[in-house]
Amino acid sequence: MGEKANTAAGAAGRALTADRPAAVRNVVLVGHSGSGKTTLVEALAQTAGALNRAGRVEDGGTVSDYDEIEHRQHRSVQLSLVPVGWDGYKINLIDTPGYADFVGELRAGLRAADAALFVVSAAQEADAVAASTRMVWEECAAVGMPRAIVVTHLDTARTDFGELTGVCASLFGHDDPDAVLPLYLPVRGAEGADGHAPATGLVGLLSERILDYSTGVRTERPPDEEQRPLIAEARARLIEGIIAESEDETLMDRYLGGESVDVQTLVGDLEKAVARGAFHPVLAAAPAAAGGSQGLGTLELLELITGGFPSPLEHEPPVVTTPDGQPRPPLACDPEGPLIAEVVKTSSDPYVGRVSLVRVFSGTLRPDETVHVSGHGLADRAHADRDLHEADERVGGLTSPFGKQQRPMAHCVAGDLACVARLGRAETGDTISAKDDPLLIEPWSMPEPLLPLAVQAHGKADEDRLSQGLARLVAEDPALRLEQNPDTRQMVLWCLGEAHQDVVLERLRGRYGVQVDAVPYKVALRETFGGAAAGRGRHVKQSGGHGQYAVCEIEVEPLPPGSGVEFVDKVVGGAVPRPFISSVEKGVRAQAARGVAAGYPLVDVRVTLRDGKAHSVDSSDAAFQTAGALALREAAAEVPVHLLEPVAEVRVTVPDEYVGPVMSDLSGRRGRVVGTDQAGSGRTVVRAEVPEIEIGRYAIDLRSVSHGTGRFDRAYARHEPMPPHLAEKVRAQG
Repeated sequence: MGEKANTAAGAAGRALTADRPAAVRNVVLVGHSGSGKTTLVEALAQTAGALNRAGRVEDGGTVSDYDEIEHRQHRSVQLSLVPVGWDGYKINLIDTPGYADFVGELRAGLRAADAALFVVSAAQEADAVAASTRMVWEECAAVGMPRAIVVTHLDTARTDFGELTGVCASLFGHDDPDAVLPLYLPVRGAEGADGHAPATGLVGLLSERILDYSTGVRTERPPDEEQRPLIAEARARLIEGIIAESEDETLMDRYLGGESVDVQTLVGDLEKAVARGAFHPVLAAAPAAAGGSQGLGTLELLELITGGFPSPLEHEPPVVTTPDGQPRPPLACDPEGPLIAEVVKTSSDPYVGRVSLVRVFSGTLRPDETVHVSGHGLADRAHADRDLHEADERVGGLTSPFGKQQRPMAHCVAGDLACVARLGRAETGDTISAKDDPLLIEPWSMPEPLLPLAVQAHGKADEDRLSQGLARLVAEDPALRLEQNPDTRQMVLWCLGEAHQDVVLERLRGRYGVQVDAVPYKVALRETFGGAAAGRGRHVKQSGGHGQYAVCEIEVEPLPPGSGVEFVDKVVGGAVPRPFISSVEKGVRAQAARGVAAGYPLVDVRVTLRDGKAHSVDSSDAAFQTAGALALREAAAEVPVHLLEPVAEVRVTVPDEYVGPVMSDLSGRRGRVVGTDQAGSGRTVVRAEVPEIEIGRYAIDLRSVSHGTGRFDRAYARHEPMPPHLAEKVRAQG
């Protein structure tokens, strides 16, 4: 194999391996739902020889082994890795879901990759492209990740290729539209009965050659005379765009002065500009026709990936510290360096157990060695309250996915990806390092799940398995947050959307055999007194032997919000013996926790014990607790009891054109808009205070209002009185 990747992946069941980072290319495929990412991965794998026909691995498996729900709903819901070999390189194709609910899988794919391929469907409207890909493009731009664009579905196009290229330039190249230009133009065949002419080949603008795929295998020929004017115009613009990004500052002047620039110089400058994220070529692709071995544009894509996309050596790795936060020197992508790897995805296999997909940033990971695992999940959001967990673990086998198989790997060098078995304590986002030199990688950011799903076990048998199943789900899916709400006593799974909820429930049932019922989500309401009142609690019983005797008199007055329950002792003359005053307080506080009107905790009141009576024999701690509770209930019957609802501070970030609809929608939710701020790139942050009962489904509704372009976060602000008509409705339901 030498310095290149071993591409004989199908031979004797060996995994595709690489012995140096320079022979690796990690590419994440990003695109809106239905753009054809998975089909494109299969077409690239077929062209590279990993498949014997479209969608089939050499040994008869399938490229992507997804969950049952993915097959049923015909959409990808998780990250999938497909390694292929091409021209001595190992290309890790990372297929990500396009649906917004699974952005957590997308973020993991971005973390594992060194370049991104944005897949845009010509069969979908331009609005769909803008809604779901522009924000990801900006995320990649923020970290300088190289990007290219590939147009799919040319055979069922609603949009002309030239028109779609212009849309991509306006969406993705708003700072420099000339940095988003096509390298190839599609060549159309004869029109069919529907009037549509399918793409049968490509025009190479730099080579000025026709790349004909009509037979299923690429052949080349010179263009026809009538094609030359169109080629010349597009070629001139492409050359100017490449030269504008050239590191040779004299090249543009020489070109404008009439000097001819040879193709090899242009190709070299193009590859350098793509690798540093300064130029974003647009290509086209389609799967192979029946009987063909090469899909349209797939050879060109593989050439771009290997020649234009950077190797792991050119990608700045994440920041590393010691587990206690002490800084360490920047990482180097060196197979001989200290071992530092990161778990980018965790899944469960019914036979192997937990399987971790790992990106190695430094050193070389080998089977059967003992490593140190440390982390706190993705600590900047879901696991912020968790301490760092650390453990030494023995690595199981290293494998590379190949359809439904996991093929053994002898090692995984810096820059490569591998699946690791039996890391029982590892979670997504955790760091794997040498046991004698523990390190911690700075975690990547994840969206906050804001759609609640309250669940309860369906039966007794499910109760026993529920906690273990939920713990595994949270470890596998960092976009999922589990909350045991102490106020409502509900078990709540916070998800990113309805599709995410469906997947969570399906995995609980299918993977872990746990049946759960979804129940209405409850908001943590409170009660408070609407005015001052007095109450008398009398608990006197005689039933043979020691009786029960306790009398207490209290006064209750409301306090400012946030005061809780305050208890004051103002008994004089020993009317209530000192040992029983604390008993009255216990009874008052226990009743306050249960509520006095609608069953919600009572807050923001001062309870003053004024007087009472005791019996030398029959008084007891239990009797005075009961009397205290009775006194509080009697006082509550004398005045209005207000229901308090939680109010959230909400920050909604949307494109400027959706600010009006968002503000109107928030007002319709009894929200108060308190201000707006510019967020840059044509986006605005709308700040508002909204009752939490009104935003339980806002994660879904905001997508509709903003056409999928908005995002929001929320934080508890305070409790406020609920409008009387709504309070009455809640009481009636309770």
